[in-house]
Amino acid sequence: MSRREKIEAMLLDDPTDTFLRYSLAMEFRSEGNQEQSLVKLGELTRDSEPYVPAFFMAGQQLVELGRVNEARTMLRDGIEEARRQGNSHAAAEMSELLASIGSLGESSDNESDEDDDL
Repeated sequence: MSRREKIEAMLLDDPTDTFLRYSLAMEFRSEGNQEQSLVKLGELTRDSEPYVPAFFMAGQQLVELGRVNEARTMLRDGIEEARRQGNSHAAAEMSELLASIGSLGESSDNESDEDDDL
């Protein structure tokens, strides 16, 4: 039985276990299934008490996939939620990642504008 299968089996006993749900998302990521990982992380960010680490991890994965604008949105939402929950450390980590993105992904829009002038 794979690690993912073990986590899924444990989730059958308690489908609301936040740590197991996060672990499953991370297992999908390690298997190379980024989309399924992002689905699971997204679910955690929409819980009645959102799981702050899920915002950060989703933001990182979105950057890796080149989905920078989605990453910015996820990180901004995560920073807001971390602050709401009083988690200044997580808010700072996400702020650093957001700052490190800078204008990444925005140049393609500018380049297409320049092509219009030709």
